[in-house]
Amino acid sequence: MKILVLGAGAVGGYFGGRLAQAGADVTFLVRPPRAELLAKTGLRISSKAGGDVSLTPKCVVAGEVHAGYEIVMFTAKAYDLPGALDAIAPALTGGNGNVLPLLNGMSHLNLLDARFGREHVLGGVAYIASTLAPDGEIRHLNDFQRIAFGPRHAAQNAVCDAFAAASAGAKSDFKRADAIEQAMWDKWVLLATLAGMTCLMRAPIGDIAATGSGAALTLALLGECAAVAQAEGFATPAAVRANYSGMLTQKGSSFSASMLRDVESGGQAEGDHILGAMLAIARKHRLATPVLEIAATHLETYAVRKKREKAS
Repeated sequence: MKILVLGAGAVGGYFGGRLAQAGADVTFLVRPPRAELLAKTGLRISSKAGGDVSLTPKCVVAGEVHAGYEIVMFTAKAYDLPGALDAIAPALTGGNGNVLPLLNGMSHLNLLDARFGREHVLGGVAYIASTLAPDGEIRHLNDFQRIAFGPRHAAQNAVCDAFAAASAGAKSDFKRADAIEQAMWDKWVLLATLAGMTCLMRAPIGDIAATGSGAALTLALLGECAAVAQAEGFATPAAVRANYSGMLTQKGSSFSASMLRDVESGGQAEGDHILGAMLAIARKHRLATPVLEIAATHLETYAVRKKREKAS
């Protein structure tokens, strides 16, 4: 199986690197500066959970991509979607390849389906906390390193089986899930709560839980996001929600969303894709979601401010 990974950053670089480490045929589609750095220093992963590794990866840049890949792992940020779609399009000419998106939320599926056809867009979700260091090293920050993937169309069963076989020896957990859209919704409920609260409070979960009202507000936001998922037909299972409740209110926890790092560094954030899209669905169903509205508005305001400052 030939696999193309868009980007070699915190998510694509990590999981693509683990596949390459296991002997899979992986090529990374990267920008020229990243290609130059990878050629010089290799693809380096630092991880207590999976072990450190340094590889010499196969790379291509825009203009060098051709058809022939069975899987295109799509790990772009939501605000980079238009350009990212154009970048992978040559790999999917002829209608034989399949996109495995590992973005958070759900709204990117509509764009991918419209561009490449639903029968060529798998479902996928990544569970990892990682970051791309200034020196180009990918640093794994927690114990989670899992991808769930699965078919959204009957024609995708064979390629999902093939990808499961190709990833079997990787030092990460690649799990096929037939109810993949449920898994994606479950992750979205968690992330919207985590990002909403940690960005709003500018602190990790443990600091929020140490306050008088932090845990209650966090659980209120979790309940609102779960209500949105239920209204869309993807109710969060009771055991999953109970697990999220414990994770999101654990005193002393350093758990936070990567979106908080984006905001604190003054970078772009996926507030609209994660919180704004969730709020839009809540409004469609006329659900009362006051904490979600505050969290989404907070990140929307951040985006408006950044745009104004950039223009001035």
